[in-house]
Order: sequence, then structure tokens, then C-alpha cells
Amino acid sequence: MATKTKIAVVVREDLAVWQKLNVTAFLTSGVAVGCPETVGEPYEDASGVKYLPMFGLPVLVYAASAPEIKQAHERALAKDLSIAVYTEELFSTGNDEDNRAQVRAVTTADLNLVGFAVHGPRNAVDKALKGLSLHP
Repeated sequence: MATKTKIAVVVREDLAVWQKLNVTAFLTSGVAVGCPETVGEPYEDASGVKYLPMFGLPVLVYAASAPEIKQAHERALAKDLSIAVYTEELFSTGNDEDNRAQVRAVTTADLNLVGFAVHGPRNAVDKALKGLSLHP
């Protein structure tokens, strides 16, 4: 059964692998907290061990150049999608408070995005990310 909404993450293609994974993890946590309707029920194995819930829908990960990220981010904003951002400056901070301060210090147009995540209606997400390729 197809879902009506979609989660997508866009990461800058020239990042180191560990950075791509880190950015993806942080961004998806933003979607989980900011859009709780995306999270399913907890898991439990046959032995009765309980596990944390996960998203109830797929997460697509795209790779893009810096200009492509900027353009897709602008389209996502115009479509009023729920967005989490990760800027290059966040690689040098060590805590959430400093991360928020780094983002707060820069205007939207000047954000040095290395990635962002979106959640929203499937067609709006698809239009915002039009032209981007899935991460290899």
C-alpha cells in the first residue's frame, strides 16, 4: 500500500562517507521528532525483547552537489514541507545548543547546507527534489 507522504534526505555528494552517514542520521532524527506521525509502533522479537519504533514509511536518500542542494532546499521551502537542515559548520560543534546557534547566525539564503531532510505529500517532495539522483 503506497503512503500519501514521503521522507527524503539529500546529502552533498562530495562529503566523506562518515559525514554522509552522520548527516543522514541527524536529519532523520529531526523528521522523527518533528513529524511524529511518521513513526510506527515499537518492535518485539519472538523472545519478548522490545525494540524502539522506526519510521513507518521508506526513507529515500539522494546525493547532490552544493548548488543542487540549494535549489532543492528553496523548492522545499516554497512547498512548505517539513524540513531539517545540516550545515557544514555543524561538523565543528559538539552539542545541540551550539548547532542551533550556528544555524541561527546565518540567513536562509546563506546557509552552507551539506544536507537536508523533508517530509510531506509525495508529489510535493518529488517536485522539490526533481532532477536529483538517489544516492548510489
